[in-house]
Amino acid sequence: MIKIYGIKNCDTCRKALKIFVGAGIEHSYHDFRVEGLSAESLDSWVKSVGWEKLLNRRGTTWRNLSDEIKNTVDESAARELMLENPTLIKRPVFEKEDKVVVGFTKNEQALLGL
Repeated sequence: MIKIYGIKNCDTCRKALKIFVGAGIEHSYHDFRVEGLSAESLDSWVKSVGWEKLLNRRGTTWRNLSDEIKNTVDESAARELMLENPTLIKRPVFEKEDKVVVGFTKNEQALLGL
């Protein structure tokens, strides 16, 4: 089973869910805005794909941060920011067996076997 992490009003998350449901792929969905995010999950993702790939620098939450924070972010700071504001995480995040996939482009879909 694939576990999908995201937020319900994210267009990419909705697109992914629609494809999974339409194809009858067994999955579960975790809305980290509503259900939160554990430090253990985040640490696992960082270890698997790196904090730079996880940090969403295109969203409103990032743009609303001060320039001082944005210009000095490192792994430790990014981790704390993502735990405090899960919307700073690029979405969706997929966990499939021992694999973590971030995003839903054609490349990520291929990694998921879609």
